[in-house]
Amino acid sequence: MVHLSRTFTVAAPTDAVHAFLADFAHAEAWDPGTVRCVREDTGELRVGSTWHNTSKIGPMTTELTYELSHLSSHEIVFTGHNKTATARDRIRLRAASPGHTEITYEATITFNGAARLADPVMHLVFLRIAGQTVKQMTEVLEARATAA
Repeated sequence: MVHLSRTFTVAAPTDAVHAFLADFAHAEAWDPGTVRCVREDTGELRVGSTWHNTSKIGPMTTELTYELSHLSSHEIVFTGHNKTATARDRIRLRAASPGHTEITYEATITFNGAARLADPVMHLVFLRIAGQTVKQMTEVLEARATAA
């Protein structure tokens, strides 16, 4: 299992951050590994909404189906799965100061079967990606806040 957690602050209001991050299709903008992410259902975002996500990590491309498994004003949780792995992305939000939001982003990936042998290597890969994710998410959210 790989588990990473990062806490950082962005210069963007909490309600705007929440609205943007609650739609996992936006992972294309903030997640450096996501190549494509398409919502599978329609209507208002709700617990149970699903997305088909294609990610490229190093030389590997993987596809997972993600579901919005928890949604509140201060927490968003997506759970993704395929035959090889289960991923859980937990995003907690807190108003840090006017116009600023503290984000705690946690990613947990549990590999199934023989894929568990890749845990040590994948931990190193995801450590590198975690820093890129913080940078990219910060840039995207702050650019959106500036444009608004």
